[in-house]
Amino acid sequence: MAGGGHHQSVRLDPAIERWSAMRENVYQNFTFTRRASRTAIALGILVPGAIALVAMAYDEKFDMAGKRRGESLITGQSGAKPAAKE
Repeated sequence: MAGGGHHQSVRLDPAIERWSAMRENVYQNFTFTRRASRTAIALGILVPGAIALVAMAYDEKFDMAGKRRGESLITGQSGAKPAAKE
């Protein structure tokens, strides 16, 4: 009935099927080359290290709790100008 499921409604492209099989099995064929090593080091060590350095540099520099309009967000600054009244 209705073809019995023995036909393909979409024609398969062999190149796309080979690429798909390669993508599914990439972990089986992976080897660390110079390029792969550089990428792993950059994305695994350098980028998180840079983010950590920026986070440590700006840690406790800004204080947003209880600030009013016109007051400085930078910790340790006093004597901010009050907001102008209209």
